Order: sequence, then C-alpha cells, then structure tokens
Amino acid sequence: MSSTSITFTSSEIASARPAKNAVDPRRPYAFFVEPEATASGSVEDVATIFLTNRECPYRCLMCDLWKNTLDDVVPPGAIPEQIDYALGRLPSAQHIKLYNSGNFFDAKAIPPGDHAAIAQRVRGFSTVIVENHPNLCSEACAGFRDSLGTSLEVALGLETVHPRVLPALNKQMTLDDFDRAVELLLGDSIAVRAFILLRPPMLDEQEGVEWALRSIEHCFALGVGCCAVIPTRAGNGIMEQLRRDGLFAPPRFESLERVLEAGLRMNGGRVFVDLWDVEKLANCPRCGRERIERLRQMNLVQRAAPSIACNCGT
Repeated sequence: MSSTSITFTSSEIASARPAKNAVDPRRPYAFFVEPEATASGSVEDVATIFLTNRECPYRCLMCDLWKNTLDDVVPPGAIPEQIDYALGRLPSAQHIKLYNSGNFFDAKAIPPGDHAAIAQRVRGFSTVIVENHPNLCSEACAGFRDSLGTSLEVALGLETVHPRVLPALNKQMTLDDFDRAVELLLGDSIAVRAFILLRPPMLDEQEGVEWALRSIEHCFALGVGCCAVIPTRAGNGIMEQLRRDGLFAPPRFESLERVLEAGLRMNGGRVFVDLWDVEKLANCPRCGRERIERLRQMNLVQRAAPSIACNCGT
C-alpha cells in the first residue's frame, strides 16, 4: 500500500466533510477529569477542557476535530468564560489541558487579549497543557508560560515521520518544521508532547506499526517527553473515500497493543495510546473489555502488562 501516493487540496478535503455540530461560543463542548501518568512517575488527575473556538486554518487529511468548532472568532472574554464554566463543574485536579481542536497560539482561535485572563484562571495547576501546530510556535509560547507562573507543556502533532505520508496529510509542515518547534520550546523550558498516528493512509498494518514506532523514536531523540499514539479513524468524509479506494483502513487492536508495549520498552519518555472510541477496534466479545482495561492500566503505570490471549477467532 505504501507505494501509492495520494494528494488532496484543502478545498477537496473540506468539501468532503459532513456538517459541523452546533456549539456555543461561551461554553466548552466537553470537559472531564481523568488520571494520567506524570513525568515524575506518579498518577495524578488531569482536568481536560475542550474549548469552543474558531476552526483550525489547516485542513489535515485525517482530522475530524473541526466538527465542534466555529466559523468565526469567539468574542473577547468567551474563552475565560468557558474555562470558568468547566472548572465550576469539575472536581479538583493537579493538571489541566486546554485543548481547542486546533492551535492555542492561533490569534483567530484564542484571542491573545484573553491570555492574561486565561493564565489567571489556571496558574494554580502544576502543569498547563495546550495544543499547537509546529509552525505556530513562537516567542508567544514563552510569553504565555511567563504569565502562568507554572509549568507549560505544548502538544504538537507530528503524526508520522514517513517521508511520503507526512506530506500527503496536508499538514503543511515538514519534519524539519517539527524539529525546529521542539527545539524552540525545549530551549524556552517548555515541555513537549507529540501526537502520533497509528496506521495513517497509504500504510498497511505492519507498516503502520513500524512507522509509529519510528516516529516515537524520533520524538524521544529530540527530547520530547511524552508521545500519545492515536489510532487513525474515519469520520470526516475524505477518509471514507480513501477507505473505499483501498488506501486506508483503521488499525487492528493488536497493533495498538504492540505499539504501546514497544514504545514503553524504549524508556525514552511517557507513551500513551488514545482509548477514545477504542471499542470499535477491540470488537472481541470475550476479551475486548479486558484488553482495553489492560491498555488503560499500562497508560497509567507506564509498564507492559502480561498479554491476554484471545481464542475466539475474531
């Protein structure tokens, strides 16, 4: 499969999309608290707030995060109001993720005039984690960190180091762009986590595993402290088209297990696998639930656990 190349423009990707969900510019579209393994080795609670804001300007081939975004810039004060709304309804936590389905340092997504008010609301957390495109990392990141007075971590989407697949994702960045962003952030004492895709388009199952692990290795060699592996999924229109054309298939659950086990054995930093909607991959009626729980525990303890054999034939 990897011998085949694909190229779609931003307009072609956008035109294949279904409709967006209705969201309120003054309310986050989701928020919750869950445990996560920290860099120090402990397990602590993390509050995650999915902020409602303007859609990301990049049209990545595999992305479905635009579904809960707006077409216009939010009014001043809307983002702090969203944070207040969520924190008023969540239990206490030691860390916080401010995820916005795009880029925290995109001025049309998070108004820079709101940065001080945002910092005031979250500076009591041990770590503040935001997401951003590598090409939008600048001195603004260090400025926001200074206003926080606490640790800042920026999550960057690397997706893959595969030399043909990365350009095909329409992410509009090169591997050098990612490397420069990591160097900038680490030089400013800002921690970095990376998002990595398991089996993006154009790769077969074994290649998907191999290139996910190569991507994790690349990140750890740069000093990235955490890698989150995301099973590539359909649901944005263009991915369904690629699936019909035989250029994409979701990874198997066994591949997710293999990547987490091998990634943890690298001992280069934390490795997580994304378990959102993972039931669609672990469809075994006998062992699916147990195997998902195994991955959940491995995410927390950052150690491989004994494998669970499946003999049901599915």
